[in-house]
Amino acid sequence: MRASRLVALLLLLQNRGRMTAQQLAEELEVSVRTVYRDVEALVAAGIPLYGEAGHAGGYRLVDGYRTRLTGLTADEAQAAFLAALPGTAAELGLGEALATAQLKLRAALPAELREHAGRIQERFLLDAPGWYGEADDTPHLAAVAAAVWARRAVVLRYRRWRAPEEIERRVEPYGLVLKAGRWYLVAAGPSGTRTYRVDQVIELGELDEEFAVPDGFDLAAYWRTYLEDFRARLHTGEALVRLTPEGARRLGVAPAKEAWVPIESIDHAHGEFLRFGADVEVLEPAELRDRIADTVRTLAARYDS
Repeated sequence: MRASRLVALLLLLQNRGRMTAQQLAEELEVSVRTVYRDVEALVAAGIPLYGEAGHAGGYRLVDGYRTRLTGLTADEAQAAFLAALPGTAAELGLGEALATAQLKLRAALPAELREHAGRIQERFLLDAPGWYGEADDTPHLAAVAAAVWARRAVVLRYRRWRAPEEIERRVEPYGLVLKAGRWYLVAAGPSGTRTYRVDQVIELGELDEEFAVPDGFDLAAYWRTYLEDFRARLHTGEALVRLTPEGARRLGVAPAKEAWVPIESIDHAHGEFLRFGADVEVLEPAELRDRIADTVRTLAARYDS
């Protein structure tokens, strides 16, 4: 436990520069007294670490000192190589940088972990897009990513599903999200923070305007809230259905003869439930049941002829 904490302390100073004992204690979730003891242990081990007194003081490493990543455990090495996604990096224009970074990481690992990391790349592959669809064409993805990274505002010409179908607006790109093989841009615009599909960007112009992300903005938290709101808007109604055991399994509901399930709309549910054939019978709402019955009669007549 202490060994991993010493490595974490060392990496914090390496990545962030000067930090006070209080800041280190908060990051490591230990007492300030424990930080003092850990610093003494690192100095005794020959780490070029020193402290500075005063208001702007704190602990720091000698300029230019970099530790090798020999403190990585097998699980940490696995996670590092699993997190490095070649396809995603290539889409963002970082394929070569990722390959170089992996070479450096592999060289810094002890022989045993180096072999372990190699097996990860041989045995695991992430292919995010679904089966039944073409990959999105995202010619502006690299430019969007560059604007996100540089914190520069852009002007988007964007295609959307409702009128007017093409819009142009100035936005401040906060971050990118990859969901099921599709890229989304989270950006602030005239009407607040919104989500844009990158494959629907028709044209992008980068402005010579830097911006600051509001304090407290968290991309992961925003995305969770966005998904919750999306699901709430998506399922605006319910249908009572009678299920076979296979129907319950395919719908992903608990085994039962009858169940209420969320639906997006009558039109959408009509097509979705027809796919289940005789494994699902719609009981309510009456409008949905009648529409499915009409379709089934039409199909029966067509195939009887």
